[in-house]
Amino acid sequence: MASALDLSAEFPLENDVLYLNHAAVAPWPKRTRDAVVRFAEQNITVGARDYPRWLDTEQTLRGRLAALIGGVPHEDIALLKNTSEGLSVIAQGLSWRDGDQVLISDQEFPSNRIPWQALAEQGVEVIQVSVDGDNAEQRVIDALGPRVRLVSLSSVQYASGIRLDLAPIGAACRERGVLFCVDAIQSLGAHVFDAESINADFVVADGHKWMLGPEGLALFYARPEARDRLRLRQFGWHMVADSSDFDRQDWRPADDARRFECGSPNLLCAHALNASLSLLEEVGMASVEQRLSDTVTGLIGALKARGAELLTPEAPRRRAGIVTFRLPGEAPQSTFERLRQGGVVCAQRGGGVRFSPHFHTDQSVIDRAVALL
Repeated sequence: MASALDLSAEFPLENDVLYLNHAAVAPWPKRTRDAVVRFAEQNITVGARDYPRWLDTEQTLRGRLAALIGGVPHEDIALLKNTSEGLSVIAQGLSWRDGDQVLISDQEFPSNRIPWQALAEQGVEVIQVSVDGDNAEQRVIDALGPRVRLVSLSSVQYASGIRLDLAPIGAACRERGVLFCVDAIQSLGAHVFDAESINADFVVADGHKWMLGPEGLALFYARPEARDRLRLRQFGWHMVADSSDFDRQDWRPADDARRFECGSPNLLCAHALNASLSLLEEVGMASVEQRLSDTVTGLIGALKARGAELLTPEAPRRRAGIVTFRLPGEAPQSTFERLRQGGVVCAQRGGGVRFSPHFHTDQSVIDRAVALL
């Protein structure tokens, strides 16, 4: 496992930057900058001479992403632009009937709401279920009526930080023949995740938050049985079975998840995200999860000591890396502005201020941020 000194070298943030915004866009590790610089130098000095080696890096990334969601076959991973694209591939790829329902939570980020609401013209209804309180999972299961075709939930809610126990929901969906889709952008890189154990049919997540990568490249996992139910809506040279045969007229889509990658790969982002994931791999996701949990536990205690009202559950099993709070008698905008002026990088979300440290966040950053409250 990487030492504290190693992690300090990997994240050389300026001393006056108190970064608590990994749930939005995370700073890159130094190794990611180095990988991008090397890639740029190759482009400058030799062009695409080593293109096959670049594709090897992309394949390494695909394997690391597969491992990050529990060791699924890497052939089941597609590399798309972002979470919204992945969810749209699902929404636009399935065959819907008038009266079908999609079930989501009442706290979803627009990426996991708008693609489903856009199906209204096909007669699809979106049902929103409350996930506040201790019985959120049972409320979701109880809402699985005969018209529900798909459930799409964020594993961790972006504003409140509520973390769902996805296993019973996935089991209930599988038992009823309902597709189960997980927006895992607030989970992957923050805690251990296993797509198969939760019976997920689809998992989608961009890499620029807890995975410490750039914007513009996302994991798209589709279980083979579910993948085959998606009609293709985008076509191009890269998504065919033999993408190296440019003259072939009788083409067919790739048998694996690459069928969803219609054009040229984003090799710049692939080099960056691959480097970022190598750090998480070295530290180990179990260690990342424990470090982050300990950091968040300490942060919650410090906030409560300052009289803050928590909007995020305190129980470790109900949270991940997000802590949202507000100060009694003060508008969240005022709290946010004071923190911003003091060098804290955070966000206003869910009627409060959202802090989101990562496993490598130094305790001094927490202390200095809380002292501004």
